[in-house]
Amino acid sequence: MVDEQNGLKIFHLKLPATPEDIAKLEIGAIVYLTGVVYTAREGVYQKVLAEGQPLPVDLPTISNVNFHCSPAAAPDAAGGYNVGAVTATASFRFSKWMADWFRLSGTRIIIGKGGMPAEDYAKVFVPAGAIYLTTVGYGTGALLGRGIKRVQDVFWLDELGIAQAMWMFDVEEFGPFIVESDLQGNSLFARHGEQINAGIEALYAGLKPPALHRYGETDNRKKEVM
Repeated sequence: MVDEQNGLKIFHLKLPATPEDIAKLEIGAIVYLTGVVYTAREGVYQKVLAEGQPLPVDLPTISNVNFHCSPAAAPDAAGGYNVGAVTATASFRFSKWMADWFRLSGTRIIIGKGGMPAEDYAKVFVPAGAIYLTTVGYGTGALLGRGIKRVQDVFWLDELGIAQAMWMFDVEEFGPFIVESDLQGNSLFARHGEQINAGIEALYAGLKPPALHRYGETDNRKKEVM
C-alpha cells in the first residue's frame, strides 16, 4: 500500500516483501514494514559464511529483510525479551559479505545507516534484486523500538552477545525508513552528494591559506580531509 503526503510517497510493506513491491520503491520515499525483520551483522556473517554453520531458520520463507543494528534488549518476566530501542549501525563495514549473504539467505532488503558504496549497489545489490533502506537521522532508536511487537526468537545470544546475535522481530508499521537505493542501483546519498560536491569549491573562494599546516589543513583540494 502506498500513501502520498505533501508530495512524499509513503509505502507500507508486508513481509516477506514481494519482488513487485520492492520494484515500486523509489529513492527518497518513506517505508514502513509489517511482518518479521531479522538482525545479522559481522558475527552472524562470520559464523554462517566463513565457518559454514547452517542458518538456524529457513529465512527465505520467514523474512527477506536484514537490519544492521544493535538492539537494546533485556529479559522480561515471561521468559522472553523486551526491546526498548534498536540503533542502526553502518552497513559499509559488511560489504564483503553481502553477495554471498544474498545468495544464501534470500534477503532482498538491507536496513542500516549511511548506505553502501555506490559500486556495491551496481555489482552486488542490482544482480540480487536487492535495495537499501536507511534510518532517519540519529536518535530514532526508541521510535523504531515501538514498532517491535515481539521477539520471535534469538540465536547465538550467549556466544555472540546482544549486538551480534541473530534476532527475529515481529514488527508492525516498523519505521520510518528512507529508500536509499533502488533496483536500478540509484543512490539517494550519491545523488545528493554530487549536488553538494559541485558547490564545495565556492566555499573556498577568497579564503586565505591556512595559518597552521596540521593534518587535514590544506588549501589543496586533492589533499583535503572532509
